[in-house]
Formats: sequence, structure tokens, C-alpha cells
Amino acid sequence: MKRILRTATGLLPLCAQRCFRLINKRLALASLLIFIPFTPAHSQGIDEDKLDSFFDRLNEKNEAMGSLVSVKDGRTLYSRSIGYSEISETKKTPITANTRFRVGSVTKMFTAVMILQLVEEGKLKLNDRLDKYLPQIPNADKITIAQILAHRSGIHDIMADPALRPRRRTTQVTKEDMLAMIAKTKSDFEPGTQYAYSNSGYLILGYLVEILTAESYEKGVQERITSSIGLNDTYVAMEGINVSKNESFSYTRLANWRKQPETHWSMLFGSGSLISTPDDLAIFIQALYGGKLVSQKSLTRMMVIEDGYGLGIDTFPLADRTFYGHTGGIDGFGSWLAYLPEEKLTIAYATNAKSYPVANIIGGVADVHFGRPFQIPAFESITVSTEILDEYVGKYVRQGAPVSFAVSRKAAVLYISVNGGPQFPLEATSEDTFKLENQGMVLEFDKDHKEMTLRRGNSLRVFKKEN
Repeated sequence: MKRILRTATGLLPLCAQRCFRLINKRLALASLLIFIPFTPAHSQGIDEDKLDSFFDRLNEKNEAMGSLVSVKDGRTLYSRSIGYSEISETKKTPITANTRFRVGSVTKMFTAVMILQLVEEGKLKLNDRLDKYLPQIPNADKITIAQILAHRSGIHDIMADPALRPRRRTTQVTKEDMLAMIAKTKSDFEPGTQYAYSNSGYLILGYLVEILTAESYEKGVQERITSSIGLNDTYVAMEGINVSKNESFSYTRLANWRKQPETHWSMLFGSGSLISTPDDLAIFIQALYGGKLVSQKSLTRMMVIEDGYGLGIDTFPLADRTFYGHTGGIDGFGSWLAYLPEEKLTIAYATNAKSYPVANIIGGVADVHFGRPFQIPAFESITVSTEILDEYVGKYVRQGAPVSFAVSRKAAVLYISVNGGPQFPLEATSEDTFKLENQGMVLEFDKDHKEMTLRRGNSLRVFKKEN
């Protein structure tokens, strides 16, 4: 009932939406008092009004578009969808709980599950060497299946290497060509000695699924996972985005929302090719931890964490607790699947526009869930005079760095581009400080010394303005 109401009121003014929600909550409470005997609550209820206000603010300020669900022990606690799955001059299609998104690297959890299933079936072992199946990969005689799952194989990530990945991400590439590209690389390090995230490793695991089952990867996902646990909106992308299937495009925000080009699905395979919804992702991870996909022994092995990562499972510190799951990102899409085993709590989010960092959204939701202090961001910026902005316009370089930044001005807004790429608007937080929030970047300009300081996380880099 609640989800239908949200969908039905998606285009109403915000005040009307809040009224409908308040009426719905009171009706639901009355129904519970009449028909259900009172039992003590398992845990403190979440502040739905605060979550509503948070997502209302994200929506009003064009800081996010997407869909979220939180589920505890199989019961939906909260769900919300904001924004649009398709934006054109003639229409805007609202995102609903049924909108399907490309979920990027969350696919790796599905790939890892199938590998563990094959281990349970005796078709391979975690300590098998890769040369048993794909001897052409560098260091294949030293790399184990477990090391690939844990990103400790040293297999070079061709998708993160501009010199090696396909030049045009929008054109089709065969699996054989992708494998040949990986085979031409050199190992980044000796297997097992360190951690380095590798999409190439999971491309290889996808190939192993096909080799060992004599079936396609997409059929493996369907037979081994989606059909067995009832995921009706999850499948491997085998074509471009299809709005007739309720699939969403992705966008980036400049002056307005701009549709992003689609990375061709053939490049993603076992590392990032899935399409899904937050509801389906929540069902998947609950099934995984509920013993419906792999044995407890396999799950325990998947959760052996080293350098923050297990076998296809990542960890997240949220609300002073450790969640397990995975994140994903491709083009303008982002996804986050997080599970807290001791509470059987799932938070699943999929977005097609990452203006405000996804990590901040999930962190805020988790804080509200557990009654921790959380300040809803105002998203207010200041106006800087064009005379001052013009002092910052120019090209910024750093000796030995492979990147340069071009800063330009349009009207009263500064824009930045990297190595001649697309321009992104900067938001002023003071007269000389600007942020590019979806990249987690803060830029500080020193016009007297002709410098630009870039801060991102714990890193700091100073770039000099060319004369």
C-alpha cells in the first residue's frame, strides 16, 4: 500500500505528498491496533519523516535521482523513489520502485556466488590454478581462483587503463577480444601479495562460469540465481537500454540533466553487466545470507576479509557498524547493496544520476535508521562575482602529473574539464573555494600565486596556472 501511494503521488506537490503519507501512517496504525495483538517492537522504529525530508531535499535540489529500499528480516521498513528514468523535451518518466537500473559491480557478487556454487558441485576448487583453464593469462600458473575473487591476483585491470581498454566504450567487443587484451598485459604484482581491484579478474571468472557449465553467463545467472529465488527484474544486459522494459537511462547534471553515453554491455560481462532494482537486490542478499544460494561454509569463506574485501563481498563502516555487500558504478549509474547480518537489515539503492555522492546518501540513511545525529544538507551555494571568477580561468598543470585541468567561465559559473574532456560546473562554497560534489573534489584557488589546490579524500595536490 505504501509503495503504491508513493508512486501514485510522485507528481503531486511535496506538501500534498506529506499529507498523504501522514494519513497513510495513521490508517496503518489504526489497522494494527484493531487487527493485530500488541507485541513488543524488535527494535526502535526509524524516523521516516526525516528520511522523507532528506530525499525531498535531494529531489528539490537536483542532487540525486534513484530508488532506495531498506528491509529488515524480510519486512520493508522504508522505500522511496525520486527523479526520472527518462528525460526528453517532450516527457519525463518518473522513477518508481519497479524502474530497472544498470548496477555495475554489484554484478561481482552474483559472479562470486556462481563460482562458489561450482565449487560446491565439485567442478573446481578455490585453490585451482588459473592455468588449468586459461593458461594464456600472465602468471596463470601462480594465480588461484580464490585470489581472483579477492582481487589479490595481480591481473591488470584493462578497464581502468586508458592505454589498454577499448577506445570507444560504446561499441561492441567480443569476449575473445577482451580475453586477448587481458592476455597481453603484465601482472601488477605477484599473486597473493597485495590487493588491487580488478574488473579483468571478474571478466575471467565470467568466462570460467561458461567453461565449467557449457552454458552462457546470462543463462547461468538466470538458472542459478534469479529463477531460483524469484528475482523478476534482474538479468544480464544483452542490448542497449530499452525503456519498453522499464530500464532507465543515466544522467549527469550540468546546467540541466544530460543523458550519458552507454558503455556497451559486451565490455562488462561478469564484472558489471547486471540490470536490477533495489527490491531485487535486497531479496538477493537476504537469500545469500539465508542459505538459499550457497552453503553456510561457502558464505563463511566469502566473508573472510582481507584489506576490506572478501570473495566477491565488500565491507562498509556505516553507523558504527560493519555492513557487507557491494557497490557499483557505470556511466551515470551507481548502486549500493549493504547488509548487516546481526540485524538482518538490508539497505539497497540504485541511482541514474550521482550528483550528491552515493556514499553520503547511504551513510545518511544508515544514521537515521539507528537514531544517530544526521544533518540534512542544505545544498546552498554562494554567488561569486564574474570579475573574481575570471581570475581563476586558465589551464592548470603539475609537473610529472598525467592530467591537466582547464577552468572556464560561463555566466556566473566556473566549469572544469580534465585533459580536454567534458566540462563540469563547480559550486562555490566561498569566494575562492569550489566543489565538484559527485567526484568528492574540493578546489581552492590562490590568484596571487596562480595556484589551484585539489583536495579529494585525504589527498592534496597543487597545480600551477600556465601563463
